[in-house]
Amino acid sequence: MKTNMTAVCIFAAAVVVAFAAEGGKMKITSPAFQEGEAIPAKFSRKGQNVNPELRIEGAPAEAKSLALIVDDPDAPVGLFTHWLVWNIDPKTTEIAENSVPKSGVQGTNDFPGQRYDGAQPPSGTHRYYFKIFALDRELDLPAGTKRTQLDAAMKGHVVAQGELMGRYSRKK
Repeated sequence: MKTNMTAVCIFAAAVVVAFAAEGGKMKITSPAFQEGEAIPAKFSRKGQNVNPELRIEGAPAEAKSLALIVDDPDAPVGLFTHWLVWNIDPKTTEIAENSVPKSGVQGTNDFPGQRYDGAQPPSGTHRYYFKIFALDRELDLPAGTKRTQLDAAMKGHVVAQGELMGRYSRKK
């Protein structure tokens, strides 16, 4: 099992590196927390379990859609996905708190669920990455698709990307 998880983590890291090599820079921010800072408990599974407001800048003119991935690379099982949304209108500049972007299609996270599920580290402090990708096409994937299929569909189609990292610590 550990070998399989190691392989999954290596594949996910390779996909991220491949995406990073593909395109330009976008910006994703949140009024709820700053880069590298603590994510408020409201956005955790122990809190209200709602997504924070997100702001997006810099989608290139050639973008046909956006994809959002929220994950935790510090989970004991390796990379753990908290939210997947794709086919977001490329003109989107804001995702409201506790909402799914208009036209967005949600995939299945690792809890598993077809929604945003916030931070819930088993111990210590974990990093949570909110990653935005501008794609040169819409993705022909059904709702409920899992991370590996989303990563494969995005490969070779990322024209720009950005990320926001926040931290969350388990309270005793």
